[in-house]
Amino acid sequence: MADFEQMSLALQKGKAKDVTEMVQEAIDEGISAEEILNRGMMPGMSIIGEKFKNNEIYVPEVLIAARAMNMGAALLKPLLVDEGVKAKGKVVIGTVKGDLHDIGKNLVKMMMEGKGLEVIDLGTDVSPEQYVDAAKESGADIIACSALLTTTMTGMEKVVKAFDQAGLRESVKIMVGGAPVTQNFCDTIGADAYTADAASAADQAVAYCG
Repeated sequence: MADFEQMSLALQKGKAKDVTEMVQEAIDEGISAEEILNRGMMPGMSIIGEKFKNNEIYVPEVLIAARAMNMGAALLKPLLVDEGVKAKGKVVIGTVKGDLHDIGKNLVKMMMEGKGLEVIDLGTDVSPEQYVDAAKESGADIIACSALLTTTMTGMEKVVKAFDQAGLRESVKIMVGGAPVTQNFCDTIGADAYTADAASAADQAVAYCG
């Protein structure tokens, strides 16, 4: 029988090969993709998220664990579609216009995917119009904006205004984060949420989609 605890531990240690082998064995045993995801992989990513939040582990460990998660998830994705399992919600994420930093954004994306959200990643240097277009196209529940520079964080206000102008502000939650961003700044620009780290961002996103 599939040992979900071992799968979770292997994922936390970033043992991608072991994770994919265990996932495949569980599939071969006839266990549903949803059960494998919910009992084996998501608990592992949740623990990684908590440890990262508490500074028990750092970015490299998170990236290695996320790689293992992604490789296991690649086997499950087509099966989840066949089983009709829907993502908990859709998030459009990107680093705002003028900013090319993506480590923070990538961590948030991984944590959100680890919580069962579908994440559409627009990359870096994303204009307000690109966020709006992506939201229209995907029917996103959440827009997540990242910035690392004080000079580019003003772009977040432009994103909020762009959604106002497009008449979409009521239908999406706008989340902001990044080193220079604060709760005060979030309130000032009229965004919905500020989170200090990737794990908190994922928790907040899930709460919005719940």
